[in-house]
Amino acid sequence: MENKKEKMKILLTIASVAAISIFFTAQLYRRRRKQRRPQSCCYLHSESKPQLSFKRVFADNSCSPFNHFNRQADSVNEKSSSLTHPYESEITTLMENPQLLFSKIAMDDFDAKMDDSYVWVETESQLSQLAQVLSEHRAFAVDTEQHSLRSFLGFTALIQISTEKEDYLVDAIALHDAIGILRPVFADPNICKVFHGADGDIVWLQRDFHIYVVNLFDTAKACEVLSKPQKSLAYLLETYCGVATNKLLQREDWRQRPLSEEMVQYARTDAHYLLYIANCLMAELKQQDCEYSSCPDDKFHFVLEASRRSNMICLQLYAKEVEDFPGASAAFSILSRQLNGQGSGPISGATKFQDLVRRLCAWRDLMARVHDESTRYILSDYAIVALSKKVPTTQADIYSTIIQADLNIDSSNFSSSLPSPSPLVCSHWIDVHQLIQDKLGNLDKFFPVVLQNCLGPNGSCPLSVFNYALLMNCSLKHETRLVSKQNGFKNPKQVAKKASRELFIQKFSCKSPVYHNCRIYANDGRLLCYCDHKKLEWYLHRDLAKLVDDEPPAIMLLFEPKGRPEDEDNDFYIQSKKNICVGCGEGNHYLRYRVIPSCYRIHFPEHLKSHRSHDIVLLCVDCHEVAHAAAEKYKKQIAGEFGIPLYVRKVIDLNQASIISGSSDSMNFEDSGVSPLQLRTAAKALLRHGPEMPPSRLEELTQIVMRYYGGREISKEDLERALVAGMSPHERRRLEKKKGLSLKQPMRILPVIEQESNNVTKIISTTSDPSKVDNPDVSDFTADVSQSTKVDTLKEALGTKDEMDFSMDMDPMGNKLWIVY
Repeated sequence: MENKKEKMKILLTIASVAAISIFFTAQLYRRRRKQRRPQSCCYLHSESKPQLSFKRVFADNSCSPFNHFNRQADSVNEKSSSLTHPYESEITTLMENPQLLFSKIAMDDFDAKMDDSYVWVETESQLSQLAQVLSEHRAFAVDTEQHSLRSFLGFTALIQISTEKEDYLVDAIALHDAIGILRPVFADPNICKVFHGADGDIVWLQRDFHIYVVNLFDTAKACEVLSKPQKSLAYLLETYCGVATNKLLQREDWRQRPLSEEMVQYARTDAHYLLYIANCLMAELKQQDCEYSSCPDDKFHFVLEASRRSNMICLQLYAKEVEDFPGASAAFSILSRQLNGQGSGPISGATKFQDLVRRLCAWRDLMARVHDESTRYILSDYAIVALSKKVPTTQADIYSTIIQADLNIDSSNFSSSLPSPSPLVCSHWIDVHQLIQDKLGNLDKFFPVVLQNCLGPNGSCPLSVFNYALLMNCSLKHETRLVSKQNGFKNPKQVAKKASRELFIQKFSCKSPVYHNCRIYANDGRLLCYCDHKKLEWYLHRDLAKLVDDEPPAIMLLFEPKGRPEDEDNDFYIQSKKNICVGCGEGNHYLRYRVIPSCYRIHFPEHLKSHRSHDIVLLCVDCHEVAHAAAEKYKKQIAGEFGIPLYVRKVIDLNQASIISGSSDSMNFEDSGVSPLQLRTAAKALLRHGPEMPPSRLEELTQIVMRYYGGREISKEDLERALVAGMSPHERRRLEKKKGLSLKQPMRILPVIEQESNNVTKIISTTSDPSKVDNPDVSDFTADVSQSTKVDTLKEALGTKDEMDFSMDMDPMGNKLWIVY
């Protein structure tokens, strides 16, 4: 019996040990499985986004280059990713022979009144019928509505097309994969497509549907040629059609279905009247051609110029932005603003702060690509700065920091409808916490882990065509190397530099020859100077010269000029100039480069800065970069040697000049004035959203503007004047052109006063805008020629100032003192 009892005890002991072992093994297995599972469920599981149903996306969210349409294969392949337009030959032909373009716009029977009928296109059969209808027309109007808040690259949500008889609203979401049916119609050079401000629409249609527009008439470009006071669509609608439109509806969520009545009305209005407006503008262009046709050798035609500028837009190509590292440009922008003193409050631990900003920007960029969201929806720049400064340690602290930062954002720059913190941050707050606490080390190692957690076999986030390419190359560093290898480069920086260079050349290089090398001869046959077409036309239109040669054009003056090149001992004017880079001889692209920086040129005497083209040369992009870097280096050296500040730090109203320059010591220099950028931002916000602002924010911005005006009460006119405070000459000219207003005022020279206070020198000075030297081919000598007796007689007859005396753009802040700290 005892043996049996002993055996039973042994068996029970073994069984107990086995049960305990199995129990702990199961618990350990469950714990490991739980650790492998996503720690949070992605918010997209409970929120549907229309773009997730798209089956074909040409521009995914990866770093791979965009592949353009290949006409030979009638499809897309990797070789078509170069920046070569598939319809370049057709567009170039239209630019050279555009007379056939406008004769086909038949508008005589167009009814400018918009009734309630329109066609909603949402099926492929309807889309095919629309393509057939459009192919039978000579012209039709087009506009698009985009959505970018809840998408990384954005997508087209609606396409509005109008003919003389009907309005069509194409549901670009429901028909996203079938919109290519319209591709042949848009590429047909025999059909004119009328847009307004087509720069964005052109590349968006390429990005989403591989639709390339051939034969374009842009009503905004026609306004430029006609020198209209404004070129906005709202201005044209009100001027020609008597229709008012609410442009705030442009910011609506165009993904919603069905669209509200107001949105339908707005969308139809943008396209319905375009054909009528185009016809009106065309009539004005032809009228201008008739008025200037008195000179038989006139080379400038308003219709042809409007056509050329319009079709130049068609040659634009969509391209993705390429960065050395995810979020690099956003981080650079944030750090630049903070380090330049535009942030709120001092920064302690600058190195750690900069590192956190870069990490959060990189994480935000990756999350935006994975979830197809805009970066501003995920995490605002203000929230990134706040998190990097405060470094919260708990989930509650992270949320409260983001909420507080978003509450402080000015209403003009941020949508109050955005959730704070965003659902994405709430779903993936652990990633944010680990980034802030620096628990995961190098970002190169962290990102593949985050990406696998989101999109891997056990990932928490939905997989779609937008983020599939990201998963194919989990390591972003490795992915960038693959892209580099495909492009024949060794490292990511070279890839980014090449892409940026090509985009820069495409957008900013001179689109036409700078030097026309037209010649002006004296009445005795001696060469006076080389100039451009416009200068020749001025003399010919006024019967001051006769045409003596066609190619290249040359004229002979019919009067004795005031001076000769040899009088000034200067052969500069009688030298022909080549349209090539003066550094390396590159002739395919070039930009204008000012040898003397504008910040110095504005202080030149009048006779040195007026009508002078000597300091303008042509440089290619590469030489321009080298020259700019060298110029910045010397500018800093000069600033250090002579104590000349490079930037205006504070501005103050002229009414305070007497206080500053007088004997009174009541004014504190440290408290006077305000940052130009801060002033303009406050004035703009008050003008746009003043009545809608919270009282505290309204008072804060009002105090900023009042500080500029010395503390007095301000009016709406004061706010409008504050918008140009501290602007550069280029910014003021752009504002003048945009608003159609003259910002020119008589220049007032004020003395330079230096005062010492707390070992800081305050320099009070005025600045003036450098004279316009838009065309370096226009010479000083012919400006002197225009001062002849015959021209003076014409002045009196015309009752206007001599048109050939290029007017000096005076500083619109000529009645302001700029205080530089």
